[in-house]
Amino acid sequence: MKKILMAFVGAMMCVSAAFSEELTLMIYAQPQEKAILDKVIARFEQTHKGTKVKFISSTQNEYDAKIQAQLAANNLPDVFYLGPGGVRQYVDNKKVLDLSPYVKGVAGANFEDLYESAVDTYRYDGKELGKGSAIWALPKDFGPFALAYNKTLFEKYKIPLPSKDKPYTWQEFIDVCEKLTKDTNGDGQNDTFGTGLNIHWAFIQFVWGNGADFLDASHTKVTVSDPKFVEALQYWANMTLGNSQYPVDGLSKFKPVTPTATQAQSLDTYQRWIKGELGFFPAGPWDLAKFNDPEVIKFEYDLIPWPVHTSANQTATYRGGVGYAVAANSKNPKLAAELALYLSADEEANKMYSDMDLQIPNLKSLATRYTSKPGKPANRQEYINIISKTGRAWPSDYTYNSVWYDKFYMGIQKVLDGKMSAKDYCTKIQPQMQRELDKALQRAKQSAARNKK
Repeated sequence: MKKILMAFVGAMMCVSAAFSEELTLMIYAQPQEKAILDKVIARFEQTHKGTKVKFISSTQNEYDAKIQAQLAANNLPDVFYLGPGGVRQYVDNKKVLDLSPYVKGVAGANFEDLYESAVDTYRYDGKELGKGSAIWALPKDFGPFALAYNKTLFEKYKIPLPSKDKPYTWQEFIDVCEKLTKDTNGDGQNDTFGTGLNIHWAFIQFVWGNGADFLDASHTKVTVSDPKFVEALQYWANMTLGNSQYPVDGLSKFKPVTPTATQAQSLDTYQRWIKGELGFFPAGPWDLAKFNDPEVIKFEYDLIPWPVHTSANQTATYRGGVGYAVAANSKNPKLAAELALYLSADEEANKMYSDMDLQIPNLKSLATRYTSKPGKPANRQEYINIISKTGRAWPSDYTYNSVWYDKFYMGIQKVLDGKMSAKDYCTKIQPQMQRELDKALQRAKQSAARNKK
């Protein structure tokens, strides 16, 4: 009995010696993503002898509640997902680690190969997101939102294909949308449409494409009453209303080029795109695996830049995604930071993500591998352009919270239904948004003051 007990104790000591360090990784992941990450973690453990990674994966819907509970208990995992919009609060409350001292010269993962613009998304100097030398997370992925077009529908209606590089002007875009909007069976209802867009995800591109924004350069003043912003909102609404009741100056009169509200209720625009009934629809890299399934989409499509008001304006869209952050109270910060870098920059993992169309590779050296992939879409370069040139952060990422930004959308349906002009709405909502932004700015100051104590 004594020999058995001694053998058991010896075995336990060996296990303890074998895994002298344990790191906890908590994220959300699809099954195919988790399978890839399991391999990355195995490589990390092989190159960091004595380290064991406890991998906790949840669904995306469950993740936020779980991480908030652990934040409240001051028991964050060593490594976890953090989006750009959460950086300020986590940093101001000293919950995450500055990774910049730990990520260079790590064997097996090349920090220098990550896109600078993606890394800059997680910089924060205590005043402004995107500034300073500190890095508070490393990119897990990018979310460049491009505009896709139905190539088969263009060819059917004998419409010249758009340029892959030069964006349409608003007038050119609406002209093409009118040609795509047709009653094909003579029942008095349109069956194909120029487009169908969701205002939460596909409106800000038109604001930026008119040289306007939600905030001024200091990120302290709400600018939705700017005439250029108003113009973009009215144009966006008029795609559904037509350019007659509240016409946008300088554009021809045009009829509605989207499904009616009743049609949208019977079948949402995503399903209409899938069925081949829309000429234009947004597409992120995460959509490609489904869009390229021949059982899902049976037409040819490609990517183009978002439209601009005039050729003098610059196209822009948002670049989202999440990053790998390290808890400030991690017992082994150096090891945790290196795990975050592995997860972000592991070459084999990035190749698999790319080949399976789960995401764009984080590494610049793999860009050609991604853009030269056969099949749809041919112009994958547009995603790279967004990452490196035309992508922007959400306006709310620069502020302490998004309450002021969400306020804009609370009454927007009146504009979309034609019950209120964009000018009247923006004039009314701007001071309400500014009050909420002022509250957020005050909270940011209070948080910064607490952290100096």
